[in-house]
Amino acid sequence: MRELENPGRWDKVAQHYETTAHPFTARFAEAALATVPLTPDSRVLDVATGTGALAHAAARTGAQVTAIDFSPGMVARVAAAGRPNVDARVMDGQALALPDAGFDAVFSTFGVILFPDWRKGLAEMARVTRPGGDGVVATWQEQGASTFLLLGQIRRTLFPERENAAMPAGVVALGDPDRLARAMIAAGYRAPRIHDVTFDYHLDVATLDDPETVFGMSPDWIELSDGEKAAVIAEARRMAGDRAVLPIPSTALIGVAKR
Repeated sequence: MRELENPGRWDKVAQHYETTAHPFTARFAEAALATVPLTPDSRVLDVATGTGALAHAAARTGAQVTAIDFSPGMVARVAAAGRPNVDARVMDGQALALPDAGFDAVFSTFGVILFPDWRKGLAEMARVTRPGGDGVVATWQEQGASTFLLLGQIRRTLFPERENAAMPAGVVALGDPDRLARAMIAAGYRAPRIHDVTFDYHLDVATLDDPETVFGMSPDWIELSDGEKAAVIAEARRMAGDRAVLPIPSTALIGVAKR
């Protein structure tokens, strides 16, 4: 899914992402934050912040938060919230321009798993975590989540002879509890604890009127013909039936480890 490695693509969808994906990922961000006690003295780093679901939640504890992302459009959405204790910066999570051991807690919710070099991303997280501090990584399981999960299911129904695009390497590598724990240890953390958390993504069926806003980030959507896209939308509507909202159960793993 090389499209996910293009900051320009994320720039284009930042505002839409904030209104659709952000409320959903915020539930997992809250679950990740619940694993680490924060105080107003805590120094927190949010790696690949997106539109800041975790950064904003951490800031509500009074902690001093640095939120970084490679997409200027995403960083602009975080900065626009105007929180005085959130410093939003454009930065590559695979090469953090930050000092060693500078943070009490370092989080990446569904961010480092999309990096071309996710191992480097994890190692950079560990590098900037102080000794005794915490690293927290949230990853989808191997089939992804929300509309990616739905589209994959529909494609398997409508086009069983066609393979779905492979998930990003980091999702595949870290979408298993044992593999996630081993990867965090290899990066420089210790004593990892892995939690699985499931929330429903609530797809507003009315948004299928503009399917690009629903499926447009997925290569499995982009490569479909107009006729095939119409068939996908029809199948999604059939699955919803009379419901205005289609729930899509989505499971994440949250790895928590000490530096």
